[in-house]
Amino acid sequence: MRKLILPILLLSGLFYTSCSGDGTDTSSIVAKGGKKYGGTFRFMSAEKIASVFPIHSGDLYSSRIVTQIFEPLMRIDPTTLDAVPCIAESFTVNVDATVYTFTIRKGVKFHENDCFANGTRELKAEDVKFSLDLACSGLSDNEVSYLLVEKIKGGSAFNEKSKKSLPKEGVSGIKVINDHKLEITLEEPFSGFESIMTHVGLGISPKEAYDKYGSKVGQHPVGTGPFQFESMTDAKIVLKRNPNYWDKDEFGNQLPFLDKIELTYAENKRSELMAFRKQNIDLVLELPVEEIDHILGTLKEAQEGKNVLHKVESEQSMSMMYVAMACESDEFKDERVRKAFNLAVDRVKIVDNTLQGEGWPALNGFVPSIGTYPSEKVKGFVYNPEAAKTLMSSAGYPNGKGFPTLDFYVNTVEGSGMHKTCVAIADQLKENLGVNLKVKLCTIEERRAAIASGKAKIWREGWIADYPNPENFLTLFYAGNINDNSTMVNTFKFKSPEFDELFKKALRETNDEARTALWVKCDQMIIDKAAVMPILTDDHIVMVNARIKGFEANPLESIFLRDVYIKEPKKETEKED
Repeated sequence: MRKLILPILLLSGLFYTSCSGDGTDTSSIVAKGGKKYGGTFRFMSAEKIASVFPIHSGDLYSSRIVTQIFEPLMRIDPTTLDAVPCIAESFTVNVDATVYTFTIRKGVKFHENDCFANGTRELKAEDVKFSLDLACSGLSDNEVSYLLVEKIKGGSAFNEKSKKSLPKEGVSGIKVINDHKLEITLEEPFSGFESIMTHVGLGISPKEAYDKYGSKVGQHPVGTGPFQFESMTDAKIVLKRNPNYWDKDEFGNQLPFLDKIELTYAENKRSELMAFRKQNIDLVLELPVEEIDHILGTLKEAQEGKNVLHKVESEQSMSMMYVAMACESDEFKDERVRKAFNLAVDRVKIVDNTLQGEGWPALNGFVPSIGTYPSEKVKGFVYNPEAAKTLMSSAGYPNGKGFPTLDFYVNTVEGSGMHKTCVAIADQLKENLGVNLKVKLCTIEERRAAIASGKAKIWREGWIADYPNPENFLTLFYAGNINDNSTMVNTFKFKSPEFDELFKKALRETNDEARTALWVKCDQMIIDKAAVMPILTDDHIVMVNARIKGFEANPLESIFLRDVYIKEPKKETEKED
């Protein structure tokens, strides 16, 4: 993991108010440790967010907002990336790792909302069960069922019964012991289940909100997080401070510090960078290396003090950018074609030339560097255009003859690094195999619709770890996760009984070393069967206004704002001699 911090001068002095979302004047609250209350944190999203509800959070863009509103039993510590208690105060596991007992934290209250008779109420174990039942359901809008259905006892049966509505009895393996204790029984041993319980899609929501708002619950979210929902329009989403949040920082300060969070939408990366320079936003995510010089301004501007203090942070992301192929389609059902496509792409050239060194070529398996996972043991595809041509010929497409021209669906904007990468992939496939791919720029929703309809045969995908575990990447290829509703995992319909058997064996293994060895075998099988085309792992580069304190980039590319505060830099006249 690499980390880079570059202090640079940009425009200074942003005005902000000090009135919390509930109308309380936070300027009267004194924070310890040099921290400050008040202010609005602003950032942008490249994709529109239609719903702010845990089980609907099927992409990184929506999860960044959902994380601020909802909390799961466990959470990821952004510094250590360990799973630590959140709504659960603690948990125990039986000897064979099949029964998890969670003690629910007392005094946690839901955000005030009209769905409650008395404005709000305390969260209970029954709420946790309801939320996990919902996450196991077969409802068409549930994007996260793959997390739990085959792991929790009775999950699969419940999923089948809940295609249209939720059966009252819920999942048999999720039992409420009392108001503050919940027991989850697994179908088979699974050491590390607590990591899955950190997933944003398993955030706790009250049944009252679901009953009141129904299909529109994503526009009326009610959680327990540090920020609560204020408004949502086509132009922006606004969250306000939760004055009754249960947690405090290391100094005993009541969290959160910020009054509001505002998310707006960027037309493209350049418009987002200009918004940062004009002080309309405080954070730029996924900062392209080639754009840094454009945003820093000229040397003369810096010398004249026309720029603001900010910093650039970089982490090697726990992510994989890949190209998916519809494995059951006429075009890609032949493994030889998929292997040929993989061998015909020079990943090193794409990173070094197209992306000017940004990112890391995927030369091993599908699982990127995660903790102690030995990714170097997996032998990836080595660029070999001659071998690729031989495979295509044996599959009946000599020099690409007879292979149809296909739309290559890419959810990005023209001129972006991702667009350039996909153009380079298409160009190399044309040069080396004689196949024609037409890069078709689209939104995530447009791509999802094309995949669901079968129209898309090849498309660009990306996967960022929800929690730091190889299982989170390998679950994408498990055939048991294929269903009509999922737009997240195994959308390319890869099926391999050998992989499935190995994957399930790894889930059952309780010995860490033995389980890791099985993950490596799973990873190698994905490469050997050319399930997808792993291309590269990103560098997650962000630019943050220097007035924003407590924000850190992380390999999960998540945004954690509960500890973030705003502290304006001193003016020249305020500095000591």
